[in-house]
Amino acid sequence: MFKQLSKKGFTIAMVTVLSVGVLSACGKTQTPAAGDKTTTPGASTPAPSTSATKPADSAAPVEGTVTASGSSALLPLVKVAGEEFMKKNPKATINPTAGGSGQGVKNVADGTSDIGNSDVEAGPEYKDKGLVDHIVAVAPFALIVNKDVKVDNLTKQQAADIYMGKITNWKEVGGDDAKIVLVHRPDGSGSKALVKQIVLGGQEFTKDGVTQDSSGAVATAVGQTKNSIGYVDTPYIKGDVKAVKFDGVAFSKDSIKGGQYPLFGIEHSYTKGEPKGAAKAFLDYMMSDDFQNNFVEKAGFLPANLLKK
Repeated sequence: MFKQLSKKGFTIAMVTVLSVGVLSACGKTQTPAAGDKTTTPGASTPAPSTSATKPADSAAPVEGTVTASGSSALLPLVKVAGEEFMKKNPKATINPTAGGSGQGVKNVADGTSDIGNSDVEAGPEYKDKGLVDHIVAVAPFALIVNKDVKVDNLTKQQAADIYMGKITNWKEVGGDDAKIVLVHRPDGSGSKALVKQIVLGGQEFTKDGVTQDSSGAVATAVGQTKNSIGYVDTPYIKGDVKAVKFDGVAFSKDSIKGGQYPLFGIEHSYTKGEPKGAAKAFLDYMMSDDFQNNFVEKAGFLPANLLKK
């Protein structure tokens, strides 16, 4: 039989056992379980990655309204992007309108639009307005004529002379003996700025002709007016108009990428500062592989990275 310990003896024994246990634990190094992270003594613990804690496919649908204004040339693509984005995000609303590239840049700089769409870069007057440029597509442009015009090709010089008023009759470029009717865009148009730069070499347009406020209106006017000529981005080429070759080259993805066809615009979507909320989500979608690969060319445009080397 064990001898019964006194109360004092029992207390001393327990203290001894506990002391030995503590010293033993201090001498051990704990091996982390699989998947655990070790921390260096004195180092701070890194914050968890938000992307790791919430997979992309479980993200909550976007909510809010996005206003986009500007380039009528880019409008068809923005509409397609808006429709597809709203299918994925039923509580979001995308409101795209035209008005011209100059108006779009002004609207976003003034804060009246979330996004300002433009066929050309914002002018120097906006350099201190905090605008951020998002390149969303490449837009082929073309010179279009009424379907009854018997001309299928114009050289750069011929096209320039027509729009500067030096050539006024179709017979001067191989067509019928008929006066050329010019259809223009207003001065704030990115399309007009591109044609002025690429075709006219920076020289001025003639004042003769009629002016239409949008690419769609130009296409309609050319289609309804005999002996007329205009310029639009290629999604508007349909019905009673036809595109003429430029220096013997038709617009195509390959001719633009290869440098043979110069009539195209780099499409810009400007925001005032870095976009946030629904505007950021919408632009991210427009520039995503999904949209660029599956919708851009179907809408008559070309991917934003087409000209990257």
